[in-house]
Amino acid sequence: MINILRFTYLISLAFLSYLPADAQQKSKTVRVFMIGNSFSQNASRYLPYMAKEGGYNLELGHAEPGGCSLQRHWDSVAAYLQDTSRGKLYNGKSLKELLGKGKWDIVTIQQYSLLSADEKTYEQYARKLYDYIKELQPDAEVVIHQTWAYRADAKNFGRVDGTETAKTQQEMWEKSRVNYHSLSKALGGLRIIPSGDAFYAVATDSKWAFKKDEAFDYTNAVSPALPADENSINVGYTWTNEGKLKFDPNHANEAGCYLAGLMWYGTLFGEDPVKLSFKPKAVSDEFAAFLRETASKTLKSKK
Repeated sequence: MINILRFTYLISLAFLSYLPADAQQKSKTVRVFMIGNSFSQNASRYLPYMAKEGGYNLELGHAEPGGCSLQRHWDSVAAYLQDTSRGKLYNGKSLKELLGKGKWDIVTIQQYSLLSADEKTYEQYARKLYDYIKELQPDAEVVIHQTWAYRADAKNFGRVDGTETAKTQQEMWEKSRVNYHSLSKALGGLRIIPSGDAFYAVATDSKWAFKKDEAFDYTNAVSPALPADENSINVGYTWTNEGKLKFDPNHANEAGCYLAGLMWYGTLFGEDPVKLSFKPKAVSDEFAAFLRETASKTLKSKK
């Protein structure tokens, strides 16, 4: 089940008694505010557990309406600046009311996945949003989250130019990657959390890549039967309460949330995620080990 909108939820992890002494000595509070959407919700799902194991006190702030683009985030700011009774996109709050409160160490931004491969949807809105973030939090580091391409069996991929869409997972990944790196350069070389690269590495691995279940009858499926989805890092097929077969090749499942969390942990804290022992119960030990190795390799090889 995809997380619903969370806007001011703060996670405080102050109890580190179970950690080794060296981790406790390293304990440091880091405040991270996410300007995103459901993909950043996915990415942060297990991040607090990883931070706790690594000896960090993590506080998270959220401005994450589902499907929210850079333009929509900025438009809400522009509306608020014209009239403070407007632009309250985040469950009745404005970005200033959320981000302007207290002091944040890191603020993350990202594009809506559907628009991630369309270069025209980035800089003009991201630059204004960046300047506004620095106005509210001049000492905060702004970090870009590179979102992932949809699962290979998706019926539609992200837009590449207006209504034209990418034809494959590879095309969506390649073009969105170029756009995120171009944005980073345009804004002065901002750091990137390369979740999209890690997802694509898993999706194309010779051993661990997800393969569509061609034997499943998708047209005449009867609940609770589902196609095999071994090694999927996306939600895939589920049954609704109304007995309809639902398909979500976009959002991360338990394994995908874990992988994205590893990428955030490694980037934001400068730690090697391969050293972590935490994993969600739904992810096998072997697959979790592979995901940690992939995260580590991706972080070491990013360019």
